Amino acid sequence: MTRLLIVSPGFHGYYTSIRRAFESLDYTVETYCYDAATSSAERVWRKARHELPAKLRGKDAHLSPQVVSQRAASRVREVKPDIVLVIRGDVLTDDFWQAAQTSASHVAVWMYDEMRRTDFDPQLVGRYARMATYSALDTQALVGQGFDALHVPLGFDDTAAMSTTSAGRGVVSFIGAPLAKREDALQALMSAGVPVQAWGRGWSDHPYDRARTWRLTSRGIPSGRDVPGTDALAIMRNSIATLNIHGDQDGFTMRTFEAAGVSAVQLVDRVDVEEYYVPGEEVLVFEGHDELVALARDVMARPSSYAALREQGRRRTLAEHTLRHRAEALEHLWGSE
Repeated sequence: MTRLLIVSPGFHGYYTSIRRAFESLDYTVETYCYDAATSSAERVWRKARHELPAKLRGKDAHLSPQVVSQRAASRVREVKPDIVLVIRGDVLTDDFWQAAQTSASHVAVWMYDEMRRTDFDPQLVGRYARMATYSALDTQALVGQGFDALHVPLGFDDTAAMSTTSAGRGVVSFIGAPLAKREDALQALMSAGVPVQAWGRGWSDHPYDRARTWRLTSRGIPSGRDVPGTDALAIMRNSIATLNIHGDQDGFTMRTFEAAGVSAVQLVDRVDVEEYYVPGEEVLVFEGHDELVALARDVMARPSSYAALREQGRRRTLAEHTLRHRAEALEHLWGSE
């Protein structure tokens, strides 16, 4: 069996979902989280040395590239896989990429963020690895620079379990980071009398969450703390509807496929979602707060009328947008047909 090493950030544990997708294709898979701290002391050091200064500069950084690259390179040398698949990996240095190329027959990268918002250097990475990205614009840019890049969107882990929580019932939900557009949309719904709740450390008023996100005041939106993925899926399914609002992105978030995959009524802010789902039949698309409020009110008033949309969104996801589908697309990076 082909041995695959997935080198990934720990971001919401998605690397475990990607691992299962490749295991379903008969790969032997190991994973390594390059941004995992090895101790509590290291977590505190990262906050003081990297995260706080980055916040003050208006950036997002909490890692030492040299340290994480050395650790990741050591893991590659230990495993000696046939294939190294790096998820994002913009923090990794030349030392890592050289070790990956030396230790494996194939090296590949799947970016789940836009290059402009990261430190991803295609000229560096392209010397050692073939590249895929969830961003159609970045794919075009990479091809324009002479790279044989693939566009591979994100997807839904149809093997993931959902918890039995009742959270989310009776509200329009949002789960994720508190970008300004998301906060404005939730405030607009609240002002119109639509019940809402947001989950995540950036929304939570728990003292610990306030401290670790460097906030002194409340956002004034009903909120919950971080939830595990099993709860997040259930919350979206339980809700009147769930919001999917993008920031400075042209790629579609995991939530796009997760919300549809668990039969949620998804309120998404981008008409180009039609590349993946039929607006009005599988998802609901809004442009502006007035349309968002009108849609949310209609779902509240006539929930049974959206049962077909819930089912059709799930069917489309399972037929076309699972992480197994994405794993099959990524195989082309190392020549599998």
